[in-house]
Amino acid sequence: MKKLLFFIFISLSYFSIAQQTVNDSLINVTGGLREINEDLFPGAVIYSGNGRKQVYVQHKGLEMWCDRAVLYQKDNFIRIFRNVQIHQGDSIKMNSEYAEYNGTSQLAFASGNVFMRNPETTLKTDTLFFNRIKQQAYYRSGGTVKDTASTLKSRIGRYFIKEKRYQFLDDVTVTNPEYKIDSNHLNFYTDTGHSKMYGPSTITSKTSTVYCERGFYDTRNDEGYFIKNSRIDYNNRTVKGDSLYFNRGRSFASATNNIVVTDTINKSVIKGHYAEVYRAKDSVFITKRAVAISIQDQDSVYIHADRLMVTGPENDRMVRGFYDVRLYKSNLSGKCDSIVTRQRTGLTKMITKPILWNGKSQMTGDSIHIQSNTLTERLDSLYVFNNAFIVDQDSSSGGFNQIKGKELIGKFNDSSHLEIIKINKNVENLIYSRNEKKELIGINKGTSGRMEILFENKEMTIITNYDNPDDKTYPPEELPENVRTLRGLKWRGDEKIISKEDLFKDKPKPILTPIQGIPLPDIEEDFFKKETPFNINKNSRLKEEDLKTRSTDTPDAIKEEKENEG
Repeated sequence: MKKLLFFIFISLSYFSIAQQTVNDSLINVTGGLREINEDLFPGAVIYSGNGRKQVYVQHKGLEMWCDRAVLYQKDNFIRIFRNVQIHQGDSIKMNSEYAEYNGTSQLAFASGNVFMRNPETTLKTDTLFFNRIKQQAYYRSGGTVKDTASTLKSRIGRYFIKEKRYQFLDDVTVTNPEYKIDSNHLNFYTDTGHSKMYGPSTITSKTSTVYCERGFYDTRNDEGYFIKNSRIDYNNRTVKGDSLYFNRGRSFASATNNIVVTDTINKSVIKGHYAEVYRAKDSVFITKRAVAISIQDQDSVYIHADRLMVTGPENDRMVRGFYDVRLYKSNLSGKCDSIVTRQRTGLTKMITKPILWNGKSQMTGDSIHIQSNTLTERLDSLYVFNNAFIVDQDSSSGGFNQIKGKELIGKFNDSSHLEIIKINKNVENLIYSRNEKKELIGINKGTSGRMEILFENKEMTIITNYDNPDDKTYPPEELPENVRTLRGLKWRGDEKIISKEDLFKDKPKPILTPIQGIPLPDIEEDFFKKETPFNINKNSRLKEEDLKTRSTDTPDAIKEEKENEG
């Protein structure tokens, strides 16, 4: 008898375990009133909630509540109606007017005011597919996702539960009180608020527009970086570079490698390989082969320095250059340690060891100022302060025409060439005199209180001394070579900048910073792909074609369509 009872106990235990295993693979329904109506739902059991208690449905950890359920037990398929709730632990909570679920394929479909929640975001859409095996949700009829900072909309959306990532496709918009993102392919990570944009994308705000074809943006901290044809458009500046960084809260942007900053109002351009832009301060800092280019009298002016700063509002820009400054214009070039040029006054100041070349003349002094006409943008005048020295090389003798004094004032003609120079105080001169046949007839050496020089064809033609002139013309053979130079002469013709390429003469090419790229997105497996086709219950609202990805809904097809539209 004891053996018989033990056998029965063991058998019941195994049967209970087997039944539990079977039940776990089948959809279980409890609660509500149970009925069968073969005319209305052939082959199904109908469950209806009563009063406050809804029908409860469970399958492998998935819980569902509704006012009415229709279970096709043989097919392991259920349809649920009205006040539908579907929960998968804490990862997914969903409400809808209608849903259906296949216990074999573990595919759920919901429609009618679908509202899905996870710990970080909410989703509203009209229809939603949920593949429990892949742990992915998918919509293609338009959806709206909200997180703590932004609202995201797209025609197609796919949520990867384990990765906490959305893939948005086609007509994607991210709306924030401060900005709006438009894209056709954007990946959004719900736990961090990070987004990655692929293809043509823009971030628009009241103060700026960012464009890129691949980029990253932190939607909660308002900062990001962008590559591939990226640019930032401010009210009056455009910043381009191989890589751009942008921080809205700090009104700050930086650019790396092959940078072009264009001032759209003042027709100027700054180039280099590293730049910082402070929008609120209206300033730009640029280095690594930095060069500022502006248009004056239809002739570009280039200023190169180790570091350049452009500051000030649009009608009063100031350019400052520091260390090894080089200046080039088609008829004017120079060097100095630092430079300041101001748009409103048209004044350029060359500071510390300046040297200037105009035509055949070389000019030096403690500092040099160049004045432009602010209306015509042509060169107007030139000032050399303290230890002014002008020199040019005699055409055939190899000697140098030299004039020095305390200060120099020059006037430019309409062609931006010097037409007259006045040298004041403590003037000394050494001039090679030639006749009409350009034959050397003597060397004039003397002093005076001031001197005036007229130019023709970029050469000194008439030289007049004033205020106690004392000079003498020596036959060339009577003036030895060792007395043919004035104190302070330093000819630097080999340094003369004769083209814009000379701005970087004898300078090593900068080592460009490696750009940390944003890899292309992984090619996602088809949401509906399965080793065996989904079995569509004959009572389902879905059709066979509904469980296939339409050709128009793939990233490549959307990209091609937008390119054709463009």
